[in-house]
Amino acid sequence: LTSLLTLSNGKTIEPPKFLRASEKRLTREQIRLSKKKKRSNKRKKQVTTVARVHRKIRNQRKDFAHKTSRMLVNTYDHIVFEDLNIKGMVQNHHLAKSISDAGWYQLISLTKSKAEYAGKVVELVNPKGTSQTCICGYPVPKTLSTRVHNCPKCGLVLGRDHVSAMVIESRSTVGTTGIQARLSGLSIGMMTREAHKLQRE
Repeated sequence: LTSLLTLSNGKTIEPPKFLRASEKRLTREQIRLSKKKKRSNKRKKQVTTVARVHRKIRNQRKDFAHKTSRMLVNTYDHIVFEDLNIKGMVQNHHLAKSISDAGWYQLISLTKSKAEYAGKVVELVNPKGTSQTCICGYPVPKTLSTRVHNCPKCGLVLGRDHVSAMVIESRSTVGTTGIQARLSGLSIGMMTREAHKLQRE
């Protein structure tokens, strides 16, 4: 994943790579575990060591998800996620590690709970075609390797995730004013307090 979050203004949040960062140590400790005799004290101690590495990774992901969800809820009144089958996506062996490391499911869950407590709105919308359509409505087919959106109809040329985030805005049932973002395969629409205020006035 090149980015975890891409806002419609072009700003991005890099994806966390906690598993990748600890992968060498985790592999090393797991190899050591496999060499220990079963039911031995050394094996029990090594099991604890491996569990400690896993726990560190989980805590890092959770902390990152808490901070990111807090930023979203503090900044925006309306957040729209693409309703993707994340569990199904993890079945893709090429993407499994990156998706797990990104912690999408946890990020969405925490954002929803924080938003509910703060009186904000979190909406899930149909993800079909968000990366294959221009903001003008014209279909612009792309392969996964195509990272730049180039619309032959309106001439819009922007990053793939950037445009996908903008497309999500039109799928919100609440309104079309605000800042949108795309979460590397998940799209998030966000309505700022300022935009929300202007809309009410």
